[in-house]
Amino acid sequence: MLAPRLAFIDLETTGPNPLEDRVTEIAIIRVEDGQCTERWSSLVRPGIPIPPTIQTFTGITDAMVEAAPAFAELADGVRALLADCIFVAHNARFDYGFLKNEFQRLGQSFDAPVLCTVKFSRALFPQYHRHGMDALIERYQLQCAARHRAMGDTDALYQFVNLVCGQLPEEQLQVAMVKAMKAPSRPAGLPDGVLEGIPEGPGVYFFYGENDLPVYIGKSVNLRARVMGHFAADLRNAKEAKLARQVRRVTWQVTAGELGALLLESRLVKELKPTENRLLRASEEVFGLRYDPSRKKGPVLSREPLNGSDPADWGALYGAFRARKEADNALRELAGLYKLCGRRVGIEPWAAGACFAYQTKRCAGVCAGKETPAEHDERLLKVLEGLRLRRWPWPGAVQLVEYHPGTGRRMIHVLDHWCLLASVENEDALAELLAAGLPPRRFELDTYKILQRWLDGPEARAAVTPLADPLP
Repeated sequence: MLAPRLAFIDLETTGPNPLEDRVTEIAIIRVEDGQCTERWSSLVRPGIPIPPTIQTFTGITDAMVEAAPAFAELADGVRALLADCIFVAHNARFDYGFLKNEFQRLGQSFDAPVLCTVKFSRALFPQYHRHGMDALIERYQLQCAARHRAMGDTDALYQFVNLVCGQLPEEQLQVAMVKAMKAPSRPAGLPDGVLEGIPEGPGVYFFYGENDLPVYIGKSVNLRARVMGHFAADLRNAKEAKLARQVRRVTWQVTAGELGALLLESRLVKELKPTENRLLRASEEVFGLRYDPSRKKGPVLSREPLNGSDPADWGALYGAFRARKEADNALRELAGLYKLCGRRVGIEPWAAGACFAYQTKRCAGVCAGKETPAEHDERLLKVLEGLRLRRWPWPGAVQLVEYHPGTGRRMIHVLDHWCLLASVENEDALAELLAAGLPPRRFELDTYKILQRWLDGPEARAAVTPLADPLP
């Protein structure tokens, strides 16, 4: 064996967060000098309900744990079984964090050297991409009497370590063991097990400091990898280091896919205004340009607010700008290319006589009587067409279905004219939504940009069904 004393352990829990969830089952196999000296397992009364999804996943129900001992009744026995041992588990920091927090609730400390068999397998066999429990069971034909039950999984781990110890040279095992026992980089204020409890599917994550409002919100198609990437010491830049120093708590919200994560992140950043997010912060200044040839004095382009408006009512509205400077820069570039008058398009103060651009031969001269306003504006309107927001590809509202095979999560997004109207989990909820009437369209620039990019792909288009069509 890898060390004189090892304790193989697996926990089942009410959920993935060691600070909020509780243990429902423990199994321990204690090994000394290569010999199994004790096998022990017990259900644990968590003191909180087990969510239905977890009951389905593990097979452990509220009724099964109702008469089981609480962790406080088992703590001394668990501590004795783990005494002087290396703590061996799959995704070990998850189990270690849960156990550490259970002891902490009793006012007791718990510390042990930790060996993660995911990292151990990865270090020994880098040629394989998958190192989860199911992959190990399949690859090495391990016997598992009850998958997702504590003793079944613990026994499979014990078999795996026995197998590799009997086949590989000691030097190779020791090198892999050093890698597998290296603690991951994490903020100093973040408890063990929190990062390892984060799922690997898509979603949105929240970093909290000392307060109840998040300091940062992000999204990823692999939540765990992305969050851990923030804290990897070898990848950390000054911005990441500053963020890591602030983090005291991490939470997350799983989505059915990348689109759901993008849309949720965009909405929550605007609602919660985390201090370390910059790009998606709400801006009330988003506006488009409206052409009005009836104006006798002043520019023919006026600025019209877009946020919260209905795109179907826009008519001849061009562009979407977050600030006057952004619009002015775009118009200045186009005016120079097509000899438009800075005064007529609104990038120079209005005054009688020739504009400055005409004097430098960058304006065709509508301001100096060298061309008619109609001639100038015909050219202007052709230029503005390039700024017009993209036409909605469908006659009306559509549904876009996302499904993630790894998590089994499904979501139906209802979209219309680049606006997100709602996101529901199933057809029944969609039917209720349609019966009550769809909410009004309210334009939001970041949602428009997300949907525009997303719907460019053929796979995304294939997932879209007009709501007028029968539901699948």
